[in-house]
Amino acid sequence: MRNTIGYILGFLIFAIGIPALMWWVSGRPFPWAPALAWVIIALIMMIPGLALSIWSIVHMKKVGEGNPFDAYNYEIAPRTKHLMKNGPYGFSRNPMLLGIYIYDIGVLVWLQNWWPLIIFAIEIILLSLQVRAEERRLETDFGDEYRAYKLSVPRYLIK
Repeated sequence: MRNTIGYILGFLIFAIGIPALMWWVSGRPFPWAPALAWVIIALIMMIPGLALSIWSIVHMKKVGEGNPFDAYNYEIAPRTKHLMKNGPYGFSRNPMLLGIYIYDIGVLVWLQNWWPLIIFAIEIILLSLQVRAEERRLETDFGDEYRAYKLSVPRYLIK
């Protein structure tokens, strides 16, 4: 049950809630769509971004035997039992967030408005703080194995 709650909360917050907040601050009416070329560019970012996040969650569940929703030391779902170093975690220590960021950039392209950048910036700041706390926890849980992984794989995509 806790896994299901974590997945639902993650989806509601990151795939629906933050983009809806970005839409709201943009002042765009609902529904609204930019010119077709911008829609295509936005979808080219949004679909792979969401797919990367979903792949990361599925990989975490299967390989790590846990759930990602551990926010600011409040465990909503069971922690991962195994350090994941392959699949999406082979090129990014945080592929789930990388996917969300790509998805959100697609939303920004769709909205074509500067105001949602404020929401995106706040999201990046808050999630960066969460990532740092998560990295400390992973060092405690997995020790030298995590420290070696941390040296070889970038936090997001670029070292």
